[in-house]
Amino acid sequence: MESVAMVEPNAPPRRVTFVKPQPETASVQGPALCSTCALRSTCLPSGLQQGQACDLDQLVYSRRRIRRGEHLYRAGDAFSSLYAFRLGFFKSYIDTSDGQTQVTGFPMAGDVAGMDGIETDRHRQNVVALDDGEVCVIPYAHFQAVARRVATVQHQMHRMMSREIVHKQEVMALLGGMRAESRVAAFLLSLSMRFAARGYSSLRFHLRMTREEIGSYLGLKLETVSRAFSRFQEKGLIKAHLRSISIVDLSGLKAVVSDL
Repeated sequence: MESVAMVEPNAPPRRVTFVKPQPETASVQGPALCSTCALRSTCLPSGLQQGQACDLDQLVYSRRRIRRGEHLYRAGDAFSSLYAFRLGFFKSYIDTSDGQTQVTGFPMAGDVAGMDGIETDRHRQNVVALDDGEVCVIPYAHFQAVARRVATVQHQMHRMMSREIVHKQEVMALLGGMRAESRVAAFLLSLSMRFAARGYSSLRFHLRMTREEIGSYLGLKLETVSRAFSRFQEKGLIKAHLRSISIVDLSGLKAVVSDL
């Protein structure tokens, strides 16, 4: 079923609201504003001034709750929206030709997903929730309409795409030039920085993904990832209990990354 636009008579463009039907498992709430969102520094308005961020308020969208284990979308699904993560931790992955899965990322609050569907109008990867979360649903057709009227919104879209390209290049460099322990250390440091950017502790956090999923993302076997965690503990770099991680020696962990 197509989205239905409800427009007040003689109302300016910023009052347009898209009402998009959601599956029964989703809980749809009222619209959120980019300019007042606590995640504006890491999400769509990142890098924009307050006045420019208000331009993004013309993107009136719904919020959808995602339960742990539920897919936000799957490879092959029709592309219609971008998704800005408000709460929770997610995993993106692709299905390989030999029937295996390859983890491609771990989106979290403040990240944006869905751009993989722009080229072909079909999503090319899967995104599943690793815990209960919430996303902002941004109809892409509406995003384009606003971007044509507001230059700052169009510019921000280009920034998002550029950031995604740079991230993919960094991951390729990580997988191609580092030994196993350096990859795992770099992964933990990356999580540390991402949590810090969102106002959480950079030294103590909980891993929502399994070590097997970390290995898939880093191109390592489960046993290799487990050995790396054990060695980091033996060296006094981290403390790990189940999925809880405490970084004890930040400088030492950075030195592991430098030791290519």
